[in-house]
Amino acid sequence: MRIAILSRNENLYSTRRLKEAGESRGHQVDIIDTLHCYMDITRSRPAVRYHGEELPYYDAVIPRIGASITFYGTAVVRQFEVMGTFCVNESVAISRSRDKLRSLQLLSRKDVGLPRTGFASKPDNIKDLIANVGGAPVVIKLLEGTQGIGVVLAETNKTAESIIEAFMGLKANILVQEFIEEAGGADIRCFVVGNKVVAAMKRQGAEGEFRSNLHRGGSATLVRLSKEERATAVNAAKVMGLNVCGVDILQAKNGPVVMEVNSSPGLEGIELATKKDVAGLIFDFIEANAKPNNNRTRGKG
Repeated sequence: MRIAILSRNENLYSTRRLKEAGESRGHQVDIIDTLHCYMDITRSRPAVRYHGEELPYYDAVIPRIGASITFYGTAVVRQFEVMGTFCVNESVAISRSRDKLRSLQLLSRKDVGLPRTGFASKPDNIKDLIANVGGAPVVIKLLEGTQGIGVVLAETNKTAESIIEAFMGLKANILVQEFIEEAGGADIRCFVVGNKVVAAMKRQGAEGEFRSNLHRGGSATLVRLSKEERATAVNAAKVMGLNVCGVDILQAKNGPVVMEVNSSPGLEGIELATKKDVAGLIFDFIEANAKPNNNRTRGKG
């Protein structure tokens, strides 16, 4: 098959591993810089152009869309969908997962475990917003933050009020969430491929750090999931409509809760921690599903 990886950097571990995994199976794999694509939107013959030439037909596209280019990146993915190319993750699903508020609302509707969350633009009573999620300590998050950036732990109600007022003064959109203290600064990244958890690792935050992101000095180890944790991850992926994703869950006293669903999960940490060929498992999925127009939305949404 001829397969395209949409990635801004061909030297990234995830991009390199996907290319290696595909080529080792005899596929032609091209790495295409998403921002250098431009779309020919015309009647009956839509196309994607790249460096002055029309791209050939691809059997499948693997989107590796960074958060900073979500709008343009999903437009490019949607163009491939309109052309009938199978997209591992569809544009609508990527957009859902990138909007933290939208994703939490969708997960809540489907009864997926979540930390209690508040969202407001100009609350008349900030004290009530904080109390409604259980009171301090609370976690305050910027909606646009990634890799733990823009996530603050407020230890007291007074501190929480000050942080919320400061963010609102900057006209930033924020979420206020209950702090899952029993998680102990750790979370579980579940890597889902085709409605199945194919690998999982426990990420432990550095000493004194409540955020477990590997980018912030956290460590990763192999973990065995409970039946409930596995079901929670799979259900979250289904709600988002993502075929390949990373689902981050916390072990709360009332069961697993979903913190985030990542539509472009990195491969390096999960492959090193689990010693699994996750890139190869993604190609197993592509080989089984890459057929013309085999997208749920087919570029309609």
